[in-house]
Amino acid sequence: MRLNTNSLVASTQALARIGAVLALCVHAYGKTAPDPAADWIDSFEPIRPSDWNYDRAAHLAERAGFGATPSEIRALAELTPEEAVDTLVNYESIDASGLADFDESGLWDPGMDPFPPSRAATVRIARADGMALGVPIRAEGESRRLQPVVDKFFYGLRANALETRRLGLWWANRMVVTPRPLEEKLTLFWHGHFATSESKVRDYRMLLAQNRTLRANATGNFREILLGIMRDPAMLVYLDNGENVKDHPNENFGRELLELFTMGVGNYTEHDIREASRAFTGWTNDVLDFRFDASSHDDGLKEFLGRRGAFGGEEVVDIILSQPVTAEFVAARIYRYLVREQPSIETRRHLGNLLRSEAYELKPLLRTIFLSQDFYSPASVATQIKSPVQLLVSTYRKLGLKRAPTIPDFNQVTGSLGQLLLYPPNVAGWAGGRTWITPATLLDRGNAIHGVLFPPDPRDFGHPDRRLPGIYRRVADRLAEGMNVTNATRSGDSGSSMLADADEDYNTRYGGYRGYVLAYERIKPVSRHRAEFDLASIMRSAGAETAAEAVDHLLLRFVRTPVPVGLRDDLVRHLEDQLGGHSLDEDTEQVANALRSTLYVVLCSPEYQLG
Repeated sequence: MRLNTNSLVASTQALARIGAVLALCVHAYGKTAPDPAADWIDSFEPIRPSDWNYDRAAHLAERAGFGATPSEIRALAELTPEEAVDTLVNYESIDASGLADFDESGLWDPGMDPFPPSRAATVRIARADGMALGVPIRAEGESRRLQPVVDKFFYGLRANALETRRLGLWWANRMVVTPRPLEEKLTLFWHGHFATSESKVRDYRMLLAQNRTLRANATGNFREILLGIMRDPAMLVYLDNGENVKDHPNENFGRELLELFTMGVGNYTEHDIREASRAFTGWTNDVLDFRFDASSHDDGLKEFLGRRGAFGGEEVVDIILSQPVTAEFVAARIYRYLVREQPSIETRRHLGNLLRSEAYELKPLLRTIFLSQDFYSPASVATQIKSPVQLLVSTYRKLGLKRAPTIPDFNQVTGSLGQLLLYPPNVAGWAGGRTWITPATLLDRGNAIHGVLFPPDPRDFGHPDRRLPGIYRRVADRLAEGMNVTNATRSGDSGSSMLADADEDYNTRYGGYRGYVLAYERIKPVSRHRAEFDLASIMRSAGAETAAEAVDHLLLRFVRTPVPVGLRDDLVRHLEDQLGGHSLDEDTEQVANALRSTLYVVLCSPEYQLG
């Protein structure tokens, strides 16, 4: 059943079918077949209670969260549209105290602050001060005097990367089990909008603090979340604002503020970038705390977006927010994430005006979008390609899992599909949309689903976060054979252990190896477990007694767009072949495997890639 490169042709055909399904959905409103929603495109009239039903409640659950089980959808459908939307948007009233905080490993010690930007910088500090990262160099005359310092530097790199992966798993589990799905859905949105990566920050504590900031302000006020992120240590480090000082401004911060966070390209000048950057001079951090350094702030006269004054950062933010284009840009980004690509000019203006009139409060915007006829129009329903994170999280939520499985590894799967949490590719975040799907990623998506439905035994899966990279496994093996450090770390496959250690201050490759070893000793291992669900029990609860009824329930539960009649019939025949008959009346391993096999085909279908 597992997909491989021999399935490339089938994947290419599936990719074409995704495009066909998208085109059918987007252009359905132009066809002659009667559809009461055909005139809903770009209409922000609220959906009427008489138009509210199970399918539209399912669409709301998909976009305002990560999907839901049929019983959860029925509960939404039994409410009025206003009640259903308020339940999701006003989630603060829902008790989330059962969600566990991140269980930190305790990898950091005070000597590691501030963490140097490079191994070379660490060595310079050690040579000048006799110690670095809280570790003294060895006494004069000893070999490799700087080795303990270099080991500690690589430990910091490895341990932070491992802890960040644990943080990503914690967040993924939170998405799966939260009773407040919109909170996590928008936290994920803001993570892409204000993209910050561990690959440069190198401090999981900053990323954890930023994640909490995004979550706390997910549906709050855009001005507050913007100022919060501009003072956020992870963002300050990521955009080099510690180097943005009077007389030598660094334009990274100002450029991304205007281009990616608030206004968009074409709505400002290079001069505006320079003046905004001057306004943010002196905004820096003392490790985990924001600090304004008045001595490095340029308090001179500035001219920004047509205004003159001795502006600071907050004044620049307020000038930006006063521009109509800013509200339109922000509202359109949220609309693309929750509704569909390419909002019309009228939609941008309408939502932008609403956001400005509400002083950038986000809840009125969200409520308007989720209640609008446009949100439930044929152009919006089942026309969004699921991101890798949404693909896995929605699968787990629709299965009704009580915790996210760690077999397969969430980070490995989503990373291979192009979306590794806390590692966006650049400051622009993930491009999304159709970039999520290629023939290769379709193969990978199928393999990911296979790993969920047919996982290996935990004893065979092991602990992928404890495996030394190949180059360092060779070092470990050679050291175990009795080689000295010099020969054990040679790049060749052999080396004479009779040679004496080289006279050097430190061995970089050995430091890399020791970094992993020390990190593995400190970082808490991830408990490995498979997805815990019983498809036969799910079918019994749904009242499905035959193969045809089981297929219909699987399609209802997992797929948001109509499937071709031929595909439905093929699925029934497949399940009957696997069962050796029509009935599901026996609770056997054969029935369980037959249902998993059929669900695998459903989840690999082009239709399932759309939400």
